[in-house]
Amino acid sequence: MMRRQLLAVAVSGVAALALVSTGADAAPHQRSTAAGVAVKHLDASKAEHDRIVAYWTPKRMREAVPGDVLVAGRDKSSATGEVAMGKPTVVQPQAKPGGGGSGTGYTGGYYPESPVTSVHQTTGKVFFTLAGTRYVCSGSSTSSSNGSVVTTAGHCLNEGPGAFATNFLFVPGYNDGAAPNGEFTASELLTTTQWAQSGDFNYDVGFAVVGTNAAGETLAQAVGTQGIAFNTGSPAYGQTMHSFGYPAATPYDGSDLAWCWGTTIRDTFGGSSDYGLNCNLTGGSSGGPWFFGFNTATGTGTQGSVNSFKYRGGSFRSYMWGPVFGSVVQGVYTSAAG
Repeated sequence: MMRRQLLAVAVSGVAALALVSTGADAAPHQRSTAAGVAVKHLDASKAEHDRIVAYWTPKRMREAVPGDVLVAGRDKSSATGEVAMGKPTVVQPQAKPGGGGSGTGYTGGYYPESPVTSVHQTTGKVFFTLAGTRYVCSGSSTSSSNGSVVTTAGHCLNEGPGAFATNFLFVPGYNDGAAPNGEFTASELLTTTQWAQSGDFNYDVGFAVVGTNAAGETLAQAVGTQGIAFNTGSPAYGQTMHSFGYPAATPYDGSDLAWCWGTTIRDTFGGSSDYGLNCNLTGGSSGGPWFFGFNTATGTGTQGSVNSFKYRGGSFRSYMWGPVFGSVVQGVYTSAAG
């Protein structure tokens, strides 16, 4: 059988920026906690927060390599059958009120900037370093008891398999270089053991627990949150989902929030259990949220997946793929949310 490879929402022609490894980039101790949960604890001091914020200068943000290249070229042999499913669970959002507005659905394009809605505030850019290179992904502020959880792709915080990221920074509401809602650094990075140990694309999901911004606000206080759902059906293929992120490859430049939406299909090309959406979002959108029941007037929905990868060729090359949020991902979320 022909080897089927991934193009993880790849950006062609983007050169990796090699950095000199410093003590700050050295990987701290990492361990597994509950079954299925891999976690790295980080320095949560104000000094470390200030160091990371200063590290991510506007120039470094612009030059960061889309994190999708971390998984470009991998095949799907790591995917392990059906995703374990438990009792359907929905965590309600803590979203701030949004303005009115509407959008026309298509396979990809910039999301209307006016008026500002919840999705403009809760979606943001994720910046991090791995193996001495600076990367950028997307992420979303997620409802939790601690009000401090960012949902993203597993490969946006762990090599899968391999080391966890350093210099992790979340910028919610990123807009053409601006950080209108502050910047948040991580105290913990969590992913599934299936991703951290085997690079299993059925479990390419990660969560970051972040501290407060410079104004002393938690993430939920600063921007609100989106709801999140687990174990939705068998799973819920054939439903309408909306995907968001900050793509950087043509026709995008990574400066503004973009979206696509459509009816989900099951991956019958590479053998994963992932959702698929016909979507032209490109590199940099990895980790951006997928929503069930998205309301374009308020910018709110219930998250059920993240942007994970695209295939290099074949009839499904225009599709974005995202993992199903089953009981394993729920367990990782529960560890992060507490």
